Amino acid sequence: MSEAENTAANASKAEENQGPAEEVNETRCVVLQGFGGVRMVKAVKRPQVSAAEEEVLIRVKACGLSFLDLMVRQGAIENPPRTPLVMGFECAGEIMAVGEKVTDFAVGDRVIALTDYNAWSEVVAVPTKHVYRMPSTMGFQDGAALPMNYITAYVMLFEMGGLAPGHSVLVHSAGGGVGHAVSQLCQTVDDITLIGTASQIKHEAIKDKFAHLFDHTADYVQEIRKVSPEGIDLVLDSLCGEDANRGVSLLKPMGRYLLYGSSNIVTGETKSFFSVAKSWWQVDKVSPIKLYDENKSIGGFNLRHLLFKQGRHAYVRSIMNKLFNMYNQGKIRPTVDSVLAFEDISAAMQKMHDRKNIGKIILDPTAVPNQDALNVKITLITLQNSTETEADKKCTEENAEHSQ
Repeated sequence: MSEAENTAANASKAEENQGPAEEVNETRCVVLQGFGGVRMVKAVKRPQVSAAEEEVLIRVKACGLSFLDLMVRQGAIENPPRTPLVMGFECAGEIMAVGEKVTDFAVGDRVIALTDYNAWSEVVAVPTKHVYRMPSTMGFQDGAALPMNYITAYVMLFEMGGLAPGHSVLVHSAGGGVGHAVSQLCQTVDDITLIGTASQIKHEAIKDKFAHLFDHTADYVQEIRKVSPEGIDLVLDSLCGEDANRGVSLLKPMGRYLLYGSSNIVTGETKSFFSVAKSWWQVDKVSPIKLYDENKSIGGFNLRHLLFKQGRHAYVRSIMNKLFNMYNQGKIRPTVDSVLAFEDISAAMQKMHDRKNIGKIILDPTAVPNQDALNVKITLITLQNSTETEADKKCTEENAEHSQ
């Protein structure tokens, strides 16, 4: 037998000894491929993760979409992450495996999880300190819609805002997820005057939840002064920019202004440095002496930083337990605007960007993709391929001419 034949025979025996290649489990997830418009976010397959020590592996049934996700997509946040990455900060599902040293949870438990990215996946591994067992009566869509919106609303109203009977509250983006959470939580306290601003197209759907509702594009400050001449006790601002100055100006003595977002910087499909700069320059410098003289307070709340940068997971768990009790008592129920498939993420983000959602937008890994959305994608791919073909054809013709 020749040397070449010996080499081939040995290689064949080696392959037989190794047996079949190990199968790699894959999972569908929504990946941000780079900062920019909606086309940078796609549903793809990736190798499935496993549960590390003190982690649980969750089979995801529903995920929540928030405005923070839009800002991440554009790279319009402080210290944006490296791409590509799996997006998403909240999900609900069933535990399918537990890592070492996990004693609080078992396979089959129905849970909610808060994550620092990676939530928009069929399977996700999460440290147990960020996992919460769902009430038995809660569905997965409610579970995904509850954490970020209701924790934010609860902390601002009761922990930081000192909400009490007789108070007045102003909340911007009243038709969104936090707006709905604020309206429900305010109903648990007697004699609260709740004022909201929202896009005109949302007024009919949410008007019954507010004592007064104003179009944000109008001069809402003057309108609020008409119905509440003495001012507002608590202003909850998700917009920032000029709205921050207006909110502080509306405060009555002992009033509090709380910032929990900066959606004013998201004006187009991609990050606008002009919008960021404008929002920053529009905010007046805060004078502690002026706050002292006027008996006003200013604060802010960032749940993601509180949980993942400042390590207050025990505090967040205590708030979740209070919310679960309120849910079991029927005092709160998340409002779900729509449920979309992973493949429809572009449509979901565009809807939120256009401020057309009333309540929470949910992503469901098991949902059937919207055929219209698929048709649009196919059309875009076809046009792109057609353009590339024409370009290649033109390049070939030019090369032929030069060769002659």
